[in-house]
Amino acid sequence: QVQLVESGGGLVQPGGSLRLSCAASDFTFSNYAMNWYRQAPGKERELVASITRSGSITNYADSVKGRFTISRDNAKNTVYLQLNSLKPEDTAVYYCNVLVRRDKYWGQGTQVTVSS
Repeated sequence: QVQLVESGGGLVQPGGSLRLSCAASDFTFSNYAMNWYRQAPGKERELVASITRSGSITNYADSVKGRFTISRDNAKNTVYLQLNSLKPEDTAVYYCNVLVRRDKYWGQGTQVTVSS
């Protein structure tokens, strides 16, 4: 059973930074691209960032380009999302995601709140 466990969320002031982590287990992590999604209250879940198996290619939603950075450590089975220059509209629950053999797996999410 694929397991994804996010951590690192919290309350931060506008302009601040956070680093989210997602620890993966029970699948061959280095064989799969990984994604970060987020869901704000009353809104649909949206794709924020993706990273290929090796980490050589990354993609971002336009709303976070230049502010967020996705990375991975295949030795630690962990994917990260560095959030910089945070804005109130970045407030959401952030989820780690992987597609393994046509099945989508999600973590429990970690809350990020940007407020003064």
